[in-house]
Amino acid sequence: MQTTIDRIMKTYEMMLNQTHAANEEARIKVSAYVQSLFDGGETDPHRLTVCGLTYLRELDGSNDPVKAGFTGL
Repeated sequence: MQTTIDRIMKTYEMMLNQTHAANEEARIKVSAYVQSLFDGGETDPHRLTVCGLTYLRELDGSNDPVKAGFTGL
């Protein structure tokens, strides 16, 4: 489990340049999220990594299609 969290955070830190405090806050949040997925029965580390990264991107707003310029028109 810790290896998965470390992989998520390493990738996330490469995607965004944040402060150490912001990274620690993100680690706490994603750890709880991934633990809930694991407790729910998801054990594939690759799938947990993708879900964790998606979760963090949704939290910080970088996964927002409107911000990316997709208006649906």
